[in-house]
Amino acid sequence: MNLTELGYVAGWRVLRALPRPLVAAAFQAGADRAHRRAGGGTARLRANLRRVVGPELPETELDDLVKRGLRSYARYWMEAFRLPTLSRAQILAGFRLDGAEMLAADVAAGRGAVVALPHAGNWDAAGAWVAATGWPITTVAERLPEGVYERFLAFREGLGMEILPTHGGPRPAFDVLLDRLRAGAVVPLLADRDLSARGVEVDFFGARTRMPAGPALLALHTGAPLYVASMWYEPDRACASLAGPLPGPGPEAGPLDQRVRSLTQLIADGLAAGIARHPEDWHMLQRMWLDQRRTGGGTALPPPAAGQA
Repeated sequence: MNLTELGYVAGWRVLRALPRPLVAAAFQAGADRAHRRAGGGTARLRANLRRVVGPELPETELDDLVKRGLRSYARYWMEAFRLPTLSRAQILAGFRLDGAEMLAADVAAGRGAVVALPHAGNWDAAGAWVAATGWPITTVAERLPEGVYERFLAFREGLGMEILPTHGGPRPAFDVLLDRLRAGAVVPLLADRDLSARGVEVDFFGARTRMPAGPALLALHTGAPLYVASMWYEPDRACASLAGPLPGPGPEAGPLDQRVRSLTQLIADGLAAGIARHPEDWHMLQRMWLDQRRTGGGTALPPPAAGQA
């Protein structure tokens, strides 16, 4: 077992057993220490948030925003480590989804739904809430070093989510997601960053970046409604709201790749609107835009509950 895996084991076994106020204070202190050290991850968060808020925000206010952003990121980890100890009633009470009636109707009608998520708020709490509500939920997770991946797999499956690896599974994840949507499942996918060559280039806060094609492709292939989620924290709970369903361009709008680009830009616009409302809860500590220079070090993003199809 390597040091990274040992850290996750400590998180799940030790931190969940301690009183929440004590753990919350320790995680906030760690976030403030990261802010003072201003390492690579903090520098990238600062650069990303500057794009969000624009050049007019004074540096002192941006610095405060970065500090709050790191505290929000630490809160995500603290709550993720403690999530398996919560009862179903606590999971339902600890998360609020505005627009839940739309997902309820989609599941009841058997058409399923695709939900494009940002790296914001608490996506694990969102997935656990969907499962606790009784709706089928399937998503994908990055294939991490095997020991860490298996622990995250057990963690999220224990909360009631079906998790598919991005690669290396018995069937391609995209094919399985098509089946699950046609069976009426909710399919949430992190959608705000994909700098691989396969990503769709979009405009995002006035600059170019790439986002995954998966959410648009799934919606266009199945006809399932596609929503964009805004995610944030309130003092006593994690929250989300749904925008959509997005208008899916029909075959008359052009070839499939053109329709995917158009729909992915709509996703980008919806994600940007939500992030602009709650920038402190956007946990983007990685390079985001194509014109940003690569930097080393810093804090990595947590393994996602919902990845790219």
